[in-house]
Amino acid sequence: MNDRRNFLKSTAAAASIMALNSVPRAFAENLPMYTNIIHTKSNPGIWAQKAHLHVPEVTVLQDKINVVTKHPMSDGHFIVRHTLVLEDGTYIGSATFSLADKPESSYELPDKYKGKVYATGFCNLHDFWLTETMI
Repeated sequence: MNDRRNFLKSTAAAASIMALNSVPRAFAENLPMYTNIIHTKSNPGIWAQKAHLHVPEVTVLQDKINVVTKHPMSDGHFIVRHTLVLEDGTYIGSATFSLADKPESSYELPDKYKGKVYATGFCNLHDFWLTETMI
């Protein structure tokens, strides 16, 4: 189980960095090739019935961003990771979760940052989810 969990954590981190660096401006909504790879609230792909539990919710409070995924954590079904990346691909941070954790994370934005931020979440069963927010 730990090998699979470590694989999922590594895969989620690599996928979020690669995806956000390669197409930082026009994600899943505008690029059909990402359907069923990157899921969003407006483009949940095959997981339309699961979006309400998987889409990362972003709250901005001055120079802080909080990311919450309203997903229960159980041994067979859990949120593995959150990642936050700026519009230009700058990696801000990530959080990896254990079953004992709530899938909630907080990040500091660069001073007076204005632009888009991308928050990602990865579920071990329902794939990679993205929320784009303008600051």
